[in-house]
Amino acid sequence: MEPERVDTVKQYNQSMGVETLHPLVSVVNFNEIPRIQYFRRYMGIYAVFLKNIKCGDMRYGCQPYDYEDGTLVFISPGQVYGIDSKGEFMKPSGYGLVFHPDLLAGTHLGKTIRDYSFFSYEVNEALHLSKKEKDTIIDCLHKITTEIAQPIDKHSKTLIVSTIELFLNYCMRFYDRQFITRNTVNRDILVRFEELLEDYFKTDKAQTLGLPSVAYCAERLHLSPNYFGDLIKKETGHTALDFIQSKVIEAAKVKIFEAKSMSDLSYQLGFRYQQHFTRLFKQKTGTTPLEYRNLN
Repeated sequence: MEPERVDTVKQYNQSMGVETLHPLVSVVNFNEIPRIQYFRRYMGIYAVFLKNIKCGDMRYGCQPYDYEDGTLVFISPGQVYGIDSKGEFMKPSGYGLVFHPDLLAGTHLGKTIRDYSFFSYEVNEALHLSKKEKDTIIDCLHKITTEIAQPIDKHSKTLIVSTIELFLNYCMRFYDRQFITRNTVNRDILVRFEELLEDYFKTDKAQTLGLPSVAYCAERLHLSPNYFGDLIKKETGHTALDFIQSKVIEAAKVKIFEAKSMSDLSYQLGFRYQQHFTRLFKQKTGTTPLEYRNLN
């Protein structure tokens, strides 16, 4: 079944059976909505859903050491979200914040919205909240609801958008906390990342596929590229690309004494052009590959 397309706030509100008080933004209290059918939706708008589901009831991405007082899922325009309840009616619980990209036009948040990388995370990389964090999130949603209910004036947009920005900044803080509380799982991912790269250069993958990309590694580890990148940065202090490049140099130092030529070595490592390999090697080690081999 093709996903239902939702391009406006009004369309989303109509699907939920709630009134549209502002054409570009809405907060939906699912606790006040009767039983509904769920559909997969193609979202043309931003959406954040706070789900009141205990970890044991969730069918995705929750570890036993996570908080379980609520879960936040973030959707950006162009994503498909939701499940098909196949005609069955279900009782929703929680809140939904939906807003159109046009709401952000000309605002600070409009320039920085892409910095909130969790909008590109997969559903199984959702944010699990403590009770205190959940109270903070609901307080922000109540403030947005109150402002939406006011007659629109010249201050409305500024107040609504600034509160959404505050809401998203709290989410950034809570995600940072989650990366810390998931340290054991994150370390396991880091170990598997290292093993993936070691295997990549021990086999002929580099010669057939080229240099390993962040997206390639994230896919093999069953993570979205943004979540994977943020996780590696939190764990190591370096970007995932930096980590990959360091592993490339480690592999180069091993292979450099066996390679027939620097051209052959760059090919073994997945570089299309030898000069790109030479430039990266010198950037990371301070010497060219040939100088390194002669010195050692």
